[in-house]
Amino acid sequence: MGAETSDTPRAWRTVLEHIETQLLEGALRPGDRLPGERALSAELGVGRSSVREALRVLEVLGLIRTAAGSGPNSGAIIIATPGGGMSALMRLQVAASGFPVADIVRTRLILETSVAGDLAEAEANTAAAAATNADAPAPDLAPAELLLDAMDSPDLAPTEFLALDAAFHLALAEASGNQVITATMAGLRSGIEGYALEGVAAITDWHTTSARLRSEHRGIVEAIRRADAASARTRTHDHISGYYAETFVDTPPR
Repeated sequence: MGAETSDTPRAWRTVLEHIETQLLEGALRPGDRLPGERALSAELGVGRSSVREALRVLEVLGLIRTAAGSGPNSGAIIIATPGGGMSALMRLQVAASGFPVADIVRTRLILETSVAGDLAEAEANTAAAAATNADAPAPDLAPAELLLDAMDSPDLAPTEFLALDAAFHLALAEASGNQVITATMAGLRSGIEGYALEGVAAITDWHTTSARLRSEHRGIVEAIRRADAASARTRTHDHISGYYAETFVDTPPR
């Protein structure tokens, strides 16, 4: 094996650190696809087995989603940026305990409707402050909107779409600035994505459903931008409970 593809112990860390650095610096964003194994191997001078090991770690951490094959949906797609330890521990708890879907949905309804309303109120406060030349920065919705743009890609498989969907909802939590809610949502993300993916089997027309979900996402952000807290809460509630009602047979939580 040549020097350009060496597999020294811990060589996979070189790949891991390279990708995490690009994520943190914004060179890679949710919705982007990573270069293939061969390209990363040549670029970083490590063996392809080290690349595969690093990708496995990133997938376990919830930062990427991988798909086999050679088509447009193959390879690894970025679904999140690095988060904190509390979120990682909660993800393990969710995976180990297998929380009931209804409990996850009820928790989402409580947290996310509150987040949407708070973001809209923050927009209203920003507008009021601007009228008096006071300082009240608006919430940063740009990361959430970038995810919405990524979800518009026609090449996304349902698995990738729903991974980005879960990341969008996490991005709204992050925009709220509430670290506890953000950590909770990050910890629940694998559970949210899991039940959403499970529900795909009950959907007869994925194209129609995904178009509706994209429209609902845009509507939530639009209500926040208009500083309409009541509408932001209602749209968020209807969006979450609507998908649950479409894909599971029991009564959606209220």
